Amino acid sequence: MANGSMALSRLQLLKPPHPSLSFLPTISSPPPRLLSPSCSLAKSFSARRLFCSKSDGPLEDSGAGESSPSIVGDLLDYLNESWTQFHATAEAKRQLIAAGFRLLNENDDWDLQPGGRYFFTRNMSSLVAFAVGEKYNVGSGFHVIAAHTDSPCLKLKPRSASSKSGFLMVNVQTYGSGLWHTWFDRDLSVAGRVILKASDGSYVHKLVKVRRPLLRIPTLAIHLDRTVNTEGFKPNFESHLVPLLATKLEAQVKSEEKKSSSISSKGVHHSLLLQVLSEELGCNVDEIMGTELNVCDTQPSCLGGGNNEFIFSGRLDNLASSYCALRSLLDSCKSPGALANEQAIRMVALFDNEEVGSNSIQGAGAPTMFQAMRRIVGCLAQEYIGEGAFERAIRSSFLVSADMAHGLHPNFSDKYEEHHRPELQKGLVVKHNANQRYATSAVTAFLFKEVANIHNLPVQEFVVRNDMGCGSTIGPILASGVGIRTVDCGIPQLSMHSVREVCGKEDVDIAYKHFLAFFQSFSDIDGKLSVDF
Repeated sequence: MANGSMALSRLQLLKPPHPSLSFLPTISSPPPRLLSPSCSLAKSFSARRLFCSKSDGPLEDSGAGESSPSIVGDLLDYLNESWTQFHATAEAKRQLIAAGFRLLNENDDWDLQPGGRYFFTRNMSSLVAFAVGEKYNVGSGFHVIAAHTDSPCLKLKPRSASSKSGFLMVNVQTYGSGLWHTWFDRDLSVAGRVILKASDGSYVHKLVKVRRPLLRIPTLAIHLDRTVNTEGFKPNFESHLVPLLATKLEAQVKSEEKKSSSISSKGVHHSLLLQVLSEELGCNVDEIMGTELNVCDTQPSCLGGGNNEFIFSGRLDNLASSYCALRSLLDSCKSPGALANEQAIRMVALFDNEEVGSNSIQGAGAPTMFQAMRRIVGCLAQEYIGEGAFERAIRSSFLVSADMAHGLHPNFSDKYEEHHRPELQKGLVVKHNANQRYATSAVTAFLFKEVANIHNLPVQEFVVRNDMGCGSTIGPILASGVGIRTVDCGIPQLSMHSVREVCGKEDVDIAYKHFLAFFQSFSDIDGKLSVDF
């Protein structure tokens, strides 16, 4: 059987075809590859119709009506393409270019015009995209949705090669606060980026993704750990959380490494692993000069549940928010005249490294977004000689910090504050915290909820119990950076930070509609409220 047919067969086992999907081709039809190296809207995830029961037609520009087709199928495509923060950024870049956005270089002079659509990437793991209203005036604000591209995962150590008891092992670091026990007994592989040496002596940055199961972290049999079900699974993350790659005699390993002049000869990575990477990249092993690789779960994202109402996937936190933000920006300015009456600048900012505190050149702790804002204002100001153009723009701006929220877990309802228990399928969650772990205020919550109210969209609210710690987001970091009004919100989910997470299909569409309505109507709503004057 062909590889594509085998992949499609496996997906049919994951979920029986929905009765409404009887139009699907039979398994004998030769489908394209399940995960193409460069997913496109026209040639994307081949089995997506197995997962999405709604129409895949174009979305209405209003985005608020119940008849709007679902974006869930496209989200599944995005999730299945975006195994790492690098792939998520590259796929966002591809979609922006396809939609007519112009790629900018941070090292070049910018030539921006009202009505223009632009974006840039940093480190190929963070991205800022924006569309300038045609009625832009100096001092007009930015309407921003910010999210993050990274998720808790295992990352290969700089020197990953090791051997134990006849196994080739791959040493890893824990990235973020993952539920690491969920990574055991999963079909894992590697993805990320590599630096290649070209024939002319230059160096090339490429992304790589090994789609087949390559690694596994086996659990210990219960016969050798009789108390695991009563006292809990308590692995040591340095010695027990090490994926196995293959079985091979140590003498054979040393013999192969001596034959190679690549980085494996220095004991950095197993030559077998580098060979797999070189085959995926279509290069020689000796051309691989450096790597930055994540360990990834190979099981595809899909719909699940008795009514196909759930999304089962890795990296929902926070790629679901990232995609809803990206898609809402694209659709808010795709039609002719969509920016004709807009004075503000619509923006999406996707950052890396939120899961480890955001303190990096590509994280929200860096001044990336605000430097871009200052450059945008300066470029559009042209002959303006007045005072404080950038500062006035920030005062008029509004930021939506979008990060996944804690949905009510039916088996642990006592972990939630009694009157703030967000439910799946009930809409976006506005997050509050008196100690400023979230940046939401009464004013910003009202404005964001008013967007939903006008467009008949449900909204929920969340505060953590007083006797429990509270997580945080990029919201407070960005809000305090230059004093931009901010609301923290998120799609409710279960199993946050697990290798396999859960959210509601309806919540994805509601979030998209809410973000789209924010871009299209916030200027009018904001103009009706006065606070400091």
